[in-house]
Amino acid sequence: MKNEGIIERTIQTTISAALFLGAFFWVGGIWQVVLLILAAMVGTFAIIGFCPIYALIGKGTACSIEKITKGRILFLLAYAFVFISAGAYGSIFFTKKIFVEDFNAMNKDYKQTLFETGQEKRNQSKENYDKLVSSYAIFEDKYLAYHPYSLLSDASFNTDLKKIEGIILGAKEGVYNGDLKAMHLEFEKVRPITQDILKRNGFSMLAITLVDFHDAMEKVLDKANTKDTAGVITAYDEANTKLSAVEQEANDEEIQAIRNNLDGILQLVRENKTDQLSAKAAELKSSFIKVYLVRG
Repeated sequence: MKNEGIIERTIQTTISAALFLGAFFWVGGIWQVVLLILAAMVGTFAIIGFCPIYALIGKGTACSIEKITKGRILFLLAYAFVFISAGAYGSIFFTKKIFVEDFNAMNKDYKQTLFETGQEKRNQSKENYDKLVSSYAIFEDKYLAYHPYSLLSDASFNTDLKKIEGIILGAKEGVYNGDLKAMHLEFEKVRPITQDILKRNGFSMLAITLVDFHDAMEKVLDKANTKDTAGVITAYDEANTKLSAVEQEANDEEIQAIRNNLDGILQLVRENKTDQLSAKAAELKSSFIKVYLVRG
């Protein structure tokens, strides 16, 4: 029995499509099953024009007495198709971006541990190793249970995560009490595994370095927009290092525009032209977005 009009059906169609997108792109395991079931239920209600809540309270809408024409049904189907298509595109983009951000957060501790063991600094190695164990556990737990769309077809992904776990956890005794140079070589085994994961799933190293640079760039932008010259100088050092990593992957005209704008902010600070900092900061952000949206 119908008790809904076109407005309620449109709302239900939106909810059903959103649940489907959430199940397909954003969650894994039991939650994926739950969302798919809910999406199917709400979608069915939209098709037949029935609201169980209205039925429970003995209410229908004024629109429910109107005849639902084929045109309105086609409208709902077209609306669902457009909503899902746009949502799928956005979900692919943002889940990929979030994965890269999560990877960089973990990889930061990995790179620091690799560096400290190479320098044979025991205390610093132990400190950064403990951070790596924690950050990798968070990363691994999340992505063993959930694969974003970009990793769905990677049959070796979970196996590689376990290989990395074995290398990291197996190095504990060596980091704490053993030969740090040997542990440095052991940690080096992680790099080709992660690079292979990224490459075979379409993640360019340029994308990785761009995301890594983004956070440092935002600090520069924040200080420039508030005309904090001392803060700009401090933030520039980190951003310069991160941008250098980007330049190792690509250094074409678009990347050079980012470099020129970043260095331009520092130059304005040195020349005490604080009134121009906000404009230059906007140019830096614009040049970065131009690259990231296409190549990130």
